[in-house]
Amino acid sequence: MSTFVKKKYKSELLSHLNERGFIHQTSNDESIDDYFNGNVIGYIGFDMTAGSLHVGSLLQIMLLKWLQEFNHKPIILLGGGTTLIGDPSGKDETRKILKANDVLDNEKGILRVFSKFLDMRDSKITVANNIEWLKDLNYISFLRDYGKHFTINRMLTFDSVKIRLEREQPLSFLEFNYMLFQAYDFLELHKRYNCKLQLGGSDQWGNIINGIELIRRTTQTEGFAITTPLVTTSSGNKMGKTADGTIWLDENLTHPDNFWQYWRNTSDKDVINFLKLFTKIPIDEIKKLEKLEGKDLNEAKKLLANEITKMTYGQEIADVSLKAAIETFEKKITSEALQKRYINKKDNLNGIGILKLLVTVGFCQSNSEARQNILNNAIRIDDQIVEDPKTIIQIDNISQIKLSFGKKKHILVYFK
Repeated sequence: MSTFVKKKYKSELLSHLNERGFIHQTSNDESIDDYFNGNVIGYIGFDMTAGSLHVGSLLQIMLLKWLQEFNHKPIILLGGGTTLIGDPSGKDETRKILKANDVLDNEKGILRVFSKFLDMRDSKITVANNIEWLKDLNYISFLRDYGKHFTINRMLTFDSVKIRLEREQPLSFLEFNYMLFQAYDFLELHKRYNCKLQLGGSDQWGNIINGIELIRRTTQTEGFAITTPLVTTSSGNKMGKTADGTIWLDENLTHPDNFWQYWRNTSDKDVINFLKLFTKIPIDEIKKLEKLEGKDLNEAKKLLANEITKMTYGQEIADVSLKAAIETFEKKITSEALQKRYINKKDNLNGIGILKLLVTVGFCQSNSEARQNILNNAIRIDDQIVEDPKTIIQIDNISQIKLSFGKKKHILVYFK
């Protein structure tokens, strides 16, 4: 097994993925190149721990998208079974155990996310759920047939296990089984759909190799692996996590304006890499943008934000978010395209306190947090700093205000 480096490949898709920076490791450079010159069937697994996927999953979604764009067959594997256990990979602690009904509810939201990026017609993609083969699995038979192919010695060398043990953090036997089940998933998909390729993040390398070994030992067939690099921002933060919370791929959880602005706020060091990974803009065009410096690089950031928002929410919403950003941040005017919230006057006959308002619109999680931000001069109403946490906004004679948190978060509050 070797670390993937920049090189030439016979396969058009492998060369394309390599040039855009998707490939971190492969199981065998030569034979996987040969495999990619035929009909590729590859899968990525997604556990269903929430009612949507967030920006941290976008790299894997784009990988499936490129597989489909090059007329190969992607498989989305939903972890209806493994979600009930918990994947220790990349985690510092045991994951919360979800109820079966919660997992089913999450599935609907996650499939809506995929429909934004991928052609979900049956002939173009396969959606599988490992609950199909895990729910009635006979554990004794499973251990007899497959447990013998795994050694504890080797499993202890995988980063997902080793890091937890080095930190003296608990790793339950429940989670330890996750590795066996993921390998079994690969074998089942191979038997059912002739799937020979698993893709995933670099933290999944050990789990994927377990699956390749299981396929080889039980069917005498070669399987393949591709892992993507761990993508973090230049500040070292995980993708999709900000001080204000998670950036979801669902407009009901993350407003499109905030989504657009998240990408617009990409650092100078990250923007070219993110254009390669998270958009379909041709490489030749991105190379031209690499020459931009200073303020000119902001145009590349706007392009990044617009392309990803368009792909996630559609052209119309992307255009509205772009308009709101230009009017608010560049022209310094109150844009009607800004995110809006409505407050009922009847429920606030004596006015509304600034602390309550900040919590209501979601700028702050609590009154104490709101008070601290006011004392830090971070809150403005109609571009005027709010200095007193006891401020009451008398709303009987006004219809709207622009509420701002810092320089980059703005919202129009309407009083009806």
